[in-house]
Amino acid sequence: MEKEFGLNDVVQMKKAHPCGENRWKIIRMGMDIRIKCLGCQHSVMIPRRDFTKKMKKVLEKGNNQG
Repeated sequence: MEKEFGLNDVVQMKKAHPCGENRWKIIRMGMDIRIKCLGCQHSVMIPRRDFTKKMKKVLEKGNNQG
C-alpha cells in the first residue's frame, strides 16, 4: 500500500519530536523530503525512503497551488 502525501501536507510521524510535538509540515519534496516541526519550527531533511517508513498518517491535506 503506497502512502499518499504532497507538498504542504501536515503529517504525523511514528515518533514524536523531542519538543513534544508530533505534527510535521512537508515543505520540500524530491529525492529527499524536508519537514518542519509545527511545535518548535525546526526543519529536518530525510530521504524519501526513510520518510515513507517513519510517516504514520496524513492529518491535513495541504493546498498545492502552482
